[in-house]
Amino acid sequence: MREERYDISGMHCAACSASVERVTRKLPGVERSDVNLTTGVMTICYDETQVTPEQIVAKVEKAGFGAALKPERRAEAAAAAPAKESSEEAELKRRKTELIVSAVLSAALLYVSMGQMLPFGLPALPLPDIVSMHTHGVNFALVQLLLAVPVLYCGRRFFTGGFKALFHGNPNMDSLVAIGSACSFVYSVVMTFLISDNPGQVHNLYYESAAVVLTLVSLGKFLESRNMQKTKGAITALMRLAPDTAILADTGREVPTSSLQVGDVVLVKPGARIPADGAVIGGESSVNEAMLTGESLPVEKGTGSEVIGGSVNLNGALYVKVTRTGEDSTLARIIRFVEDAQGRKAPISKVADRVAGVFVPVVMSIALIAAVVWAIAGQELPFVLRVFTSVLVIACPCALGLATPTAIMVGTGLGAKHGILIRSGEILEITHSVDTVVLDKTGTVTEGTPAVTEVVPLGGAEAELLEVAAAVEAVSAHPLAAAITAYARENGFVPSVHPEDFENLSGRGLRARLDGAEVLAGNRRLLEEGGVDVSALAEQADRLAAQGQTPMYFARDGRLLGLISVADPVKDTSAAAIAKMKELGIRTVLLTGDNRAAADHIGALVGVDEVIAEVLPEEKAGVVERLQAQGRTVMMVGDGINDAPALTAATVGCAIGSGSDIAIESADIVLMRSDLQDVPRALRLSRLTLRDIKENLFWAFCYNTVGIPIAAGLLVPFGGPLLSPMFAGAAMSLSSVCVVGNALRLGRAKL
Repeated sequence: MREERYDISGMHCAACSASVERVTRKLPGVERSDVNLTTGVMTICYDETQVTPEQIVAKVEKAGFGAALKPERRAEAAAAAPAKESSEEAELKRRKTELIVSAVLSAALLYVSMGQMLPFGLPALPLPDIVSMHTHGVNFALVQLLLAVPVLYCGRRFFTGGFKALFHGNPNMDSLVAIGSACSFVYSVVMTFLISDNPGQVHNLYYESAAVVLTLVSLGKFLESRNMQKTKGAITALMRLAPDTAILADTGREVPTSSLQVGDVVLVKPGARIPADGAVIGGESSVNEAMLTGESLPVEKGTGSEVIGGSVNLNGALYVKVTRTGEDSTLARIIRFVEDAQGRKAPISKVADRVAGVFVPVVMSIALIAAVVWAIAGQELPFVLRVFTSVLVIACPCALGLATPTAIMVGTGLGAKHGILIRSGEILEITHSVDTVVLDKTGTVTEGTPAVTEVVPLGGAEAELLEVAAAVEAVSAHPLAAAITAYARENGFVPSVHPEDFENLSGRGLRARLDGAEVLAGNRRLLEEGGVDVSALAEQADRLAAQGQTPMYFARDGRLLGLISVADPVKDTSAAAIAKMKELGIRTVLLTGDNRAAADHIGALVGVDEVIAEVLPEEKAGVVERLQAQGRTVMMVGDGINDAPALTAATVGCAIGSGSDIAIESADIVLMRSDLQDVPRALRLSRLTLRDIKENLFWAFCYNTVGIPIAAGLLVPFGGPLLSPMFAGAAMSLSSVCVVGNALRLGRAKL
C-alpha cells in the first residue's frame, strides 16, 4: 500500500470534495481517500500494483477538477510554499478588485431598479426621466442590463466552474448559484425585448437579483478565503522557520541549508536561526525555541547541548555540529505531524460528508418541485422563478463542508503553537473521551536522569565528604557517579587530586587510593566488607531506600564520612499536571518497573489515583489492554523505547518530546516541551475543538433546515413573506463566514 498527497484545484464547496472522494474511492485498490476542502489536499492510500498516480490524476480530472502530486520531501514542499502562498495572495487580491467593482455596480443597479419602488410609503429616489420605468421602460431595462453584465463577468468563475461541474455529473454550490443567476438574467433579457410591445413587463425584470446574488456570494467567498489563510497559519509559520542558508565553520562559506550533511559544523551568529538539528561543540548562548516547543522562556545552551533547527540564537555565537537533516529533522517531523493531522478526517466529519455528497442534487430537486408546485397552484412565472432561484441560492453546502476541517486545522495549529503535536483529526476528536491516563514513571513523571537528593555528612564534615566523593567518582563511568560529580561541581568542589589506584566492584561500588588513603564508596555491603561501621547512618539510609533512592556510603581509611543519596527526581510540574487532570475528571495511573515502595512514594508525591509497580517492559501493553477491557478510554504517556508497545496499544498514545524516536513514532500525540502539564492541555484542546465542530455542524444543519423551506415559499400560504434571492444570497454567504469565524475563535482559546 502506498500513501500519497495531491493538490486538488477547482474545489469550491463540500460537494466538490465529496465528488473527488467518491470518484477516487471507486478506483481498484484504493483503501482510503480523504479530501480536505480547507487545504485543498487529497490524501489517498492505494495498492500500487492495481492503480497508478497517472490513473488517479486522470480520474480526478475527468470529474472536472485538477490534481497534482505533492512533493514527498518536506524541503521541496517548503521551497514551493512561498510561490504557492504568493499565487494565493495574488488570487485573493484579484478577487478583492472584482468584488469592489461588483459592489459598486450592484449598488447602482439596486438604485436604478428599486429606487422608484421603495416600500413603507417612502418617497421614490430621484432618477432621470430618460431611464424612468414609467416613461422609458426599454431604457430602464437596458441600463440595468449594462450594469448587470460586468457584475456577471466579475463572477464568471461561478458560471465556468458551476456549469463545468454540472456537465461532469458533479453539481456543486457554484452550480446552484450559476443556475439561479442565469435563470434570473436570461428571463430578464427576454422581458427586455418584450417591453416595447408590453410595457407592463417592466415589472418582471430581475437583473438586480442576478447581480446582487453574485456580489453577495462573492463577498462571502472572499471573506471565507481570507479567513482560510489564517487557518493555514500554523503550517506556513513552521515552513518559514528554516533559514535558506548556513555558514560552514571551517571555511566561513555560506551554503544552502538543503546541502548540509550530518557531521558538518556550522557557525550560528547572534540573532540568526539555527539551520539544522545539532549539538553545540563551542560557544554559549540563549536560544528561543518557542515556535517549535511552545516554551516561552529562552533556553541556555553550551557545549554538549542539543539545538533544534529553526530556533533562534539570541545573544552568543554557537558552533553546531549537524546531527539531523532533511526529513529526519525535528522541524520536518513537526510539519509532517501537523500536515497529517490536518489531512486526515475526524469521524464526526463523515456525517457532514455524506450529507454534502447528495446535498446539491437534492436541493436542485427541491427547487424544481417547489417551482412546479407553485406553477400548478396558479402562480405567475416571476413568482415561480423567484422561488426556484431562492432555493438554489440559499442552499449552500459550504457551511457543512467547512464545519469540521476548519476546526481541525485551527485546533491542530493551536496545539502546535503550544508544542502539542497531534497526528490526526481522528485523534484530536477521540482524545476528548479519554477517562484514564497511564503515566510511565522514569522520564515522564520524573526527570529521567539521576540527581543528588540528599547529602548526609557524619559529624558535620560535608566539605570533606564532597571533596572525596568528587575526586573518586570523577573517574567512574556509572550514571550515579555522574550525578555526584555534577552536584559537587555545582557546589564548587572541583577535584584537585586524582586517585592513584581505582577499582570498580560490581554490584557494590568502588575502591580507590587518594593521597595515600584508601577510599570506599558504595553500598552497605561494601563498607561492611571493609570493616567500616555504618550503623550511625543505617536508619537514614533505610528511609531513603524506602523512597526509591540509592544511598551511597563514603569512608576514608576505615572512617565513615557520610552518605550521598541519588535518585531520579520528580519533575517540578508533575504534581500540578496530575491535579489538573483530576479537575478534568481523569483517573491517573502510575506505571513503573520500580519496586513497590519506591513507586508508592513517587505516587504519593504527585497524587496519582493508582500505582502499578514492578511491571516488566513487555507487560506494560498488557496493563493498558486490561484497563481498556474494563471499559476505560486510555491515554498512555511515555518516553522510552520500552513504552512503544503500550503507546500503540492505548486508545491515545502520548510521547514526551525528549524521548526516544521509537516512542515518538509510536505515539498519536507528541509533547515537544517534555512537560507533563501539556497532557491536560491536550485533553482540553480536544474538548474545545470537538465543541467547536458540534457548534459549526449545528448551525450549518439548522441554517439549511430553516432556510430552504422559507425560500421554497412555505410561509406564503400562511401570510408570510417570500424570500428574495438577494436575501437568500446574503444568508448563504453569512453561514459560511460564521462557520469559519467560529473556528478562528478557537485559535484564541487558552489551554
